[in-house]
Amino acid sequence: LGGFLDYHKQWYQRRVRGTISTMLEDLGMDEEDDDPVPLPNVSAMILKKVITWCKHHKDDPPKPEDEENMEKRTDDIDSWDQDFLKVDQGTLFELILAANYLDIKGLLDVTCKTVANMIKGKKAEEIRKTFNIKNDFTPEEEEQIRKENEWCEDP
Repeated sequence: LGGFLDYHKQWYQRRVRGTISTMLEDLGMDEEDDDPVPLPNVSAMILKKVITWCKHHKDDPPKPEDEENMEKRTDDIDSWDQDFLKVDQGTLFELILAANYLDIKGLLDVTCKTVANMIKGKKAEEIRKTFNIKNDFTPEEEEQIRKENEWCEDP
C-alpha cells in the first residue's frame, strides 16, 4: 500500500465519514474513480488493522449523539476488541493516531480506553515505567506536586 489506499471508496465513504469523504471531495474524486487515495499519516500495516476493525464493526448500531453527558467507562470493551488490541504500545498509539486522523470514533474510543486501563490504579512511577517516560522533575518539584494534589490521592 505504501502510504496509499487502493480500496473501494464507497465502503469508506459510508464507514469513515469525516476525513476520507472530505479528502475525496477535495481531490475531485467520485465513487467510480479507481485512483488510489493518499493517506500520508497512516502506514500500510496500521491501515490494514484499521480496515480489519472497521469490517468487524461494520454492522454495529450507531452510538448516541449525546455521549458527552454519558458516564465515561473503561470496563465495557468487548472481548473481540480486547484481543484485537493486544498489541505493542507503538502499534496501539499508531492506531489511536490513525483513528483520530480518519475520524473513526469507535476505534478511537476503544483504543483510548485501552490506554486508560493501562494507567488506571498506578502510581506516577509505575506509569512512567509502563510507558518509558523519563522523570524530569527534581525531588523538590515532585514533593510540591504531591502536596498540591493530596486531595485527590487515596487515603
